[in-house]
Amino acid sequence: MKLPPFEYACPTTLNEAIALLANHSGEAKPLAGGQSLMPMMAFRIAQPSLLVDLRKLPGMKEIKIGPDGVRLGALVRWRDVIDDKRLAVAHPLLKEAISHVAHYQIRNRGTVGGSCAHADPASEMPGIAQTCEAEFSVMGKAGARTIKAKDFFQGALTTALGADEIITEIHLPAWPAARRYGFQEFARRRGDFAMAGVALYYDLDGGKAANAHIGVFGVGDCQRRLPKAEAALNGKAVDEALAVKVGEAAAAEVEPQEDIHASAAYRRSLTGTLVERAIKAAMVR
Repeated sequence: MKLPPFEYACPTTLNEAIALLANHSGEAKPLAGGQSLMPMMAFRIAQPSLLVDLRKLPGMKEIKIGPDGVRLGALVRWRDVIDDKRLAVAHPLLKEAISHVAHYQIRNRGTVGGSCAHADPASEMPGIAQTCEAEFSVMGKAGARTIKAKDFFQGALTTALGADEIITEIHLPAWPAARRYGFQEFARRRGDFAMAGVALYYDLDGGKAANAHIGVFGVGDCQRRLPKAEAALNGKAVDEALAVKVGEAAAAEVEPQEDIHASAAYRRSLTGTLVERAIKAAMVR
């Protein structure tokens, strides 16, 4: 299917890119990896009058690791995350999640910022951002601001970004070496969007779980955390029996959508199973 007609610009500075977006009254779209936007345009789901290609913008392709955590430039590609050996220690949950993203060809082009700005409910990176309490640095005509992940994602394909704003960086807080984590997702075929997915971690305090974070994706209109399931995990010695109970709590807490791929009941049950498996995986890490 052919793309609809559009104009194209490839600015070399962030200010130029913002000005192009601001001057087109919401009819322009930034182009990062394009792995979601271009198919949407082919199906006429999106028809921007202007594409603003961000690939030449400086300083947005780096992965920075420091005492405050991991900072991902918005144009960092999936393969950059997978290839960076430092992340196996600095943020292993991120590294494991990204290994599930789509297919090899898409991982060569898709970007972390593009995925979060697109905000598909079944995407892994927004799920990691929600689970890990990420912060988004964005820049627009009014200047720079920081948006917490819990405020950034507002619904299916909907974020807090203004029409003239661009994500410049995603900050993931520091990752303690002893932290336990798990990631599970289920898709009909390898590389498909997840019918349900889970990212979680917890710390240990006196042999009991503390600071539990459980996030889900693919089971609602956006990625979210499960505070009731987290409460069921916190303060307890983690074993297989507890993993089952927390999985049951997670299944009761989600409100999945129903579509041609699965019923709501199936997704609810699947979520519980994936949480149970993720906790069991975390136990041995």
